Amino acid sequence: MRATNMQTKTHPLISPTLGTSRTITSFHYGPGGGQKIYIQSSLHADELPGMLVAWRLRRHLAEFEAAGKLRGEVVIVPVPNPIGLNQFLHGQLMGRFETNSGHNFNRNFHDLAALVAPRIEARLGADAEANKLAVRAAMKEALDEQTPHTELESQRLALQKLSFDADVVLDLHCDLDAALHLYTNPDIWDEVEPLARYLDAKASLLALNSVGNPFDEIHSFCWSDLRQRYGERFPIPNAGISVTVELRSQHDVSYELAEKDAQGIVNYLIQRGVIDAPVPEQPPLAFPATPLAGAEPIVAPVSGVLVFRAQVGAFIEAGEPIADVVDPLTDTVTTLKCTTSGVMYARHIMRFASAGLEVARIAGAKAYRTGSLLSA
Repeated sequence: MRATNMQTKTHPLISPTLGTSRTITSFHYGPGGGQKIYIQSSLHADELPGMLVAWRLRRHLAEFEAAGKLRGEVVIVPVPNPIGLNQFLHGQLMGRFETNSGHNFNRNFHDLAALVAPRIEARLGADAEANKLAVRAAMKEALDEQTPHTELESQRLALQKLSFDADVVLDLHCDLDAALHLYTNPDIWDEVEPLARYLDAKASLLALNSVGNPFDEIHSFCWSDLRQRYGERFPIPNAGISVTVELRSQHDVSYELAEKDAQGIVNYLIQRGVIDAPVPEQPPLAFPATPLAGAEPIVAPVSGVLVFRAQVGAFIEAGEPIADVVDPLTDTVTTLKCTTSGVMYARHIMRFASAGLEVARIAGAKAYRTGSLLSA
């Protein structure tokens, strides 16, 4: 393999109205033939820490490429959601849901497992590597057959066509007010754990299928599903290591954090052999991985001013107070407590609670929830 120059590719979306058009831009570093790494940021367009991390990563990758240090292809998509970046209401960026349909930008991607299921069985054999290539060929065929009808559908499809054959998919998000945490598939945790260590994740939440077809999950779930269906007869590898990385809070946009996080991802790519450099020592993992089904939502039963008594990233013992809801009309103070022990990895950014508002989440070790495991 020889070093190649970075390539910039443009992917047009369906024009939603007369006189308008949007595109997605992807940056491709390194040679093909080795591992393929796909990294996108700010799929929820109002979650901007990842966009700055992607900018820093591009600088690092350009340097590694110029030095001939890349041993695989790294694709960076800093702005995967140009639709959401253009949704303002009274000066506020509304980047999580498409205002036209109400759809979450990180839901309803094509289920790759369902797409390949009708055509893959006859192509599988005794060789795991050949099976990997056969599955990816089936994915490409199925995605090429899809016809988007809206701008949002064309955006989803464009991103999937860029990422379906990646060995590693990193989807960079952030929460409202949070410690750095990540979501991934329990089947691939051994390969994701080094990333969690390099990024100093405070919580690692594992789910095979959280429901809703979010971007990262469709990649790894496909391989888990195929292994469940055919694994006794044919070897099926984990050929889609996919992770949602939550880069703290919406307001955590700084050069210092972006460089720290970009370096953590670089270290992971070195550890995987994609970048030719000495492998950095893995730091300790702050807290063990836990099931997403064990995450306890802390819900306010009443309305009032929300006063937090615990910080994100802190380990909370069962029964400890999380926050108070103060009613200035009745002088009532309602204390919210957790029933499970774990890290409080995220909390609401708003400091006013309506009745029924989920104000925080605790990463509990015991799975007990079923159904849709993610917030809207």
